[in-house]
Amino acid sequence: MRSAVVDSWHRSASAGVRPDAASVPITVPESDLKDRRDAHPLARAFPLLDEVLGHAARDCDAVMAVSDAEGNLLWVCGTPTTLRRCEAIGFVEGSNWDERLAGTNAPGLALALDQPVSIVRDEHFRSSVQGWSCAAAPIHDPGTNALLGVLDITGGDQIVVPQTMAMIRAAARMAELELARDLLSRQDRRAAVPSAAGPRLVMEGLGRSDALLTVEGAGGAPQTLRLSPRHSEILMLLGSSPQGLSGDELAVLLYAEDGAGSSTLRAELNRLRHLLGGDLLASRPYRLTAQVTGDWLTVEAMLAAGDLRAAMRAYGGPVLPRSTAPGVVRLRESLESQLREALLRSREADLMSQWTRSTWGADDYEMWQAQRRAVGTTSPMLPLIDGQLARLDRDLGL
Repeated sequence: MRSAVVDSWHRSASAGVRPDAASVPITVPESDLKDRRDAHPLARAFPLLDEVLGHAARDCDAVMAVSDAEGNLLWVCGTPTTLRRCEAIGFVEGSNWDERLAGTNAPGLALALDQPVSIVRDEHFRSSVQGWSCAAAPIHDPGTNALLGVLDITGGDQIVVPQTMAMIRAAARMAELELARDLLSRQDRRAAVPSAAGPRLVMEGLGRSDALLTVEGAGGAPQTLRLSPRHSEILMLLGSSPQGLSGDELAVLLYAEDGAGSSTLRAELNRLRHLLGGDLLASRPYRLTAQVTGDWLTVEAMLAAGDLRAAMRAYGGPVLPRSTAPGVVRLRESLESQLREALLRSREADLMSQWTRSTWGADDYEMWQAQRRAVGTTSPMLPLIDGQLARLDRDLGL
């Protein structure tokens, strides 16, 4: 057996998946499915995927499926006969095929590895799926490179040929190009509207070691810059301090050692001013003169408004996760604490599940416990939750 499949079997077993389990949990109920689809970025690319790959899947008695980044199947397309066969293994819209819930399978492994994969018959962890073969490829956001979901073809032995994987990879790339065209179109429309409020800075720093900065309304088309780690830290601190910061205050927030880096900071600020162009960075105190929006500020605003679901959708991960700048660490810990506490109080099992499936929340013992209480005693999620709690007990020596 291939090493990647062996590793996936180990992850499936440790998560509590039973090889004799006939089906998988439904994590998106039918009543929520339409809203979840409409809100997902891949909704804009799905018609193209269905045209390019969906019809071909139907012609060979296979199904095409598109999942989100959590493994929820949002679309499953095939002939009525094939779809009825898929129901027997739980491969239906709203089901979750994360390998920790469904065992080793192509969509789940593509999510875990973030790369195209195929799974052939007996390589599936659950025996009920071993009559099928599947191939899947991830789809990424063209603006941020964040994983959006997975494109999958599931069927018989005809799936496990090189041509099928080539078609799936090509269709995934076409979807990314479609999303890129849509993004450029929206940017062009924004650029065509005169800005009465002057330039605007849009910053993205959640889950990124190097922030993205988009400058809008500065006399031309929007321009997106990938910032260095230090410039990312400076702009995030200034974006969180609209009143501005003195040089000494900024140095304290950037450097762990008192009095360190004053000359280096001045040089970095000069380079940043040159990079931004115009008069977007003022001094005495240092402050941004444009309107500033940021993804971490958006999450804070949603939490303040009590909209936890929107905050979870907007939360792309910890603030500049690799930064050790004291001020950034404070921002990161504050936002994470606010969101985590709201989740623990919410008793919303699906939102807790999003947290524990993430890289930053996978080892959150208290959240796994809260999730177990929230799902109830009959939930199909219990084997996964109990498996993860047992793993953490072993790791922590409890």
